[in-house]
Amino acid sequence: MISDLASNVEQAPAALFHRRLLTPWTWFRAVTLIGLIAFLFTPVLTDMAHDWWTEPALSQGMLLPPLALYMAWLHRERTLRCPAAPDARGLWLTAFACFTFLLGKLASEFFMMRMSFVILLAALIWTFWGLPRLRTLSFPLLLLATMVPLPAIIYNSLAAPLQLFASDFATRIAQACGVSLFRDGNIIQLAGISLGVAEACSGLNSLSALIVGSLLMGYLYCQSLPSRLALVVLSIPLAIAINVIRIAGTAVLADYNQEFALGFYHAFSGWLVFVAGSLLLYLFARLLHGVLDAQ
Repeated sequence: MISDLASNVEQAPAALFHRRLLTPWTWFRAVTLIGLIAFLFTPVLTDMAHDWWTEPALSQGMLLPPLALYMAWLHRERTLRCPAAPDARGLWLTAFACFTFLLGKLASEFFMMRMSFVILLAALIWTFWGLPRLRTLSFPLLLLATMVPLPAIIYNSLAAPLQLFASDFATRIAQACGVSLFRDGNIIQLAGISLGVAEACSGLNSLSALIVGSLLMGYLYCQSLPSRLALVVLSIPLAIAINVIRIAGTAVLADYNQEFALGFYHAFSGWLVFVAGSLLLYLFARLLHGVLDAQ
């Protein structure tokens, strides 16, 4: 009887906590907060989803939110093992997220408005759950951050140099393979056809996709932070290299048969080099795991 009474006394604070958690006032505050977030960010997120759907270079963004939710659900036990410890310091990050959203709204800068949503999610987790739980959810939040497309000014400033770089090296490789051609800017001129290296062929598309892939493979196959960072760094030259090889291969095949540079063959080559890049990235992840994580 005494033991039963003691157990009831121990369970009383938890039961009282749950009753307080489920009060109408608590529900009202939660619904109000969710309503405000939905009111502010629904147009922003809808516009970003439209970009994912209409721009092939951004299509990987459609996979990232469900993937981030799945990763958070997969490691939910690790998150819930950390006791919930509301922290008022998270309000500073909340204020920063609101300031970022307001500044992006005034400047019509879509990147800032979209990124402020991810910052706000991190701030709310910190405020209501505490910093330890936020740390366990850092990787899903990082995946959500990668769903935001780069600002147009950064994308355009990177696309032009990569176009010229890819055109130059692809021309040299094709010439080394015995193909007669010359390059004029980002135009590769063969005997019977001209190949234009457009922005879509600059390598930024495969670069963004492989960076996301390096984050996933680093999280799954690497254990230490140095190996994960090294994998992300390696994904950058890898994406550029496979794009150069794709352009050079297209020029060599077009010299043999012009149809190989058009239509289905051109699109298929893009998928083929991406699969090859993903396989190489996997091999790099296993190699880094064996070299850096074993130390």
